[in-house]
Amino acid sequence: MQNGGLMIRIASYNIHGCIGQDGRYDPARIREVLRFLNADIVALQEVEVLHDDPGLLDYLCEDSRWQAIHGPTLDKGSGHYGNALLTALPVVSLTRTDISHGRHEPRGVLDAELEYDKHPFRVLATHFGLWPTERRAQAEQLLDLLQAGVELEAEGITVLLGDFNEWFTWGRPLRWLRRHFKGTVSKRTFPARWPLLALDRIWVRPHHAVSRITAPRTALTRAASDHLPLLAEIEL
Repeated sequence: MQNGGLMIRIASYNIHGCIGQDGRYDPARIREVLRFLNADIVALQEVEVLHDDPGLLDYLCEDSRWQAIHGPTLDKGSGHYGNALLTALPVVSLTRTDISHGRHEPRGVLDAELEYDKHPFRVLATHFGLWPTERRAQAEQLLDLLQAGVELEAEGITVLLGDFNEWFTWGRPLRWLRRHFKGTVSKRTFPARWPLLALDRIWVRPHHAVSRITAPRTALTRAASDHLPLLAEIEL
């Protein structure tokens, strides 16, 4: 977070349970990527806090400015699995919303109101499902959540980010979300070694607050997960 013309860095990263392209469980690589991103707020997907390694989020936040908010959606037997939000901004309020659909894998939204310079800063972090009907239902639920807080947008910033599992750019979920956020910049993030699909998104309202969106591609980011991280700079 830079002062002057205030700049906030926000990232979304599907960490694939800390399992890299070599099939090895290695939280140290994920932590190294997070340090490289140097973001004020990070939304994580496919976070599995293993029963045998319950300190994962503390480890990822160690020696950083972040506090961790866990959003587990299911117990896989080996550990609690779902989303997480790492934030260097103070948390004013937090809501966990279930957006599961039918018998598909449970999904959720972490909806946090954060504080910067006494202005509203709302962040919604999520991971959509794999099936088209599921994603449409989840997009409708998210739009309802966004509409419920639309009065805050006149004074602050709203960010929606995560892995939306949508590769059809003409699909209804992306069209609906583009309409609400007045567009977005997409970057290919999957698969990490040779990214072809823009599955991960950072949506910001008002849209003009976004100064840059990148998908950092280094030897480390190509190896640490099956997704590249997505990083946005927001001018306040």
